Amino acid sequence: MLIACWSSKGGSGTTAVAAGLAVVMASADPRGAVLADLCGDGAAILGLPEPEGPGLSDWLAAGDDVPDDGIRRLELDAARGVRLLPRGTLPLDATRAPALADHLVADPRPVVADCGTLVDETARIVAEQASASLLVLRPCFLAVRRALLAPTRPSGVVLVEEDGRALSSRDVEEVLGVPVRARIECSREVARLIDCCLLTARLPRRVARALRGAA
Repeated sequence: MLIACWSSKGGSGTTAVAAGLAVVMASADPRGAVLADLCGDGAAILGLPEPEGPGLSDWLAAGDDVPDDGIRRLELDAARGVRLLPRGTLPLDATRAPALADHLVADPRPVVADCGTLVDETARIVAEQASASLLVLRPCFLAVRRALLAPTRPSGVVLVEEDGRALSSRDVEEVLGVPVRARIECSREVARLIDCCLLTARLPRRVARALRGAA
């Protein structure tokens, strides 16, 4: 299973949601789960040192001669049963993006892909071929407007709720025509954990419960 997390506007919390979802899925599967980082912040959110070796961008650039287990060789051990596929330092070459999506879909373990704002064509292709495509959204007018105009249609929404917003989850569902699968409160506790790179190590129970509904 491949679940793609993406947003229509930066700063929506996509990386935090993707990492948290990977932790939740790893806890439910004895094989663990994989976080495929197409944005470059995966190691930081998991509290890992910045990767120095090759990553997904290197796999994409290597062409068709890469061995079948080439992607697995890129994996790094993270926390709580999660394996990280780092982005790498090269530009993402979209030529082999469909092959990357096929590899991620075929993995017997649950895979969560952090696709960012779909600026890279590779991220967009992965999101479109995923088993589930989750839009991470703050309920503000500009974010919903951009989501409505996005080139990719989500299969569901993870709503990052904030105090004082006028838009409700029902409003979001009516405008976008897809269900809100999870609602996560953007609390001070969650913000502090993200700032300290401890979100996945100390994932709050209410956040874990909400993300289980999104999987």
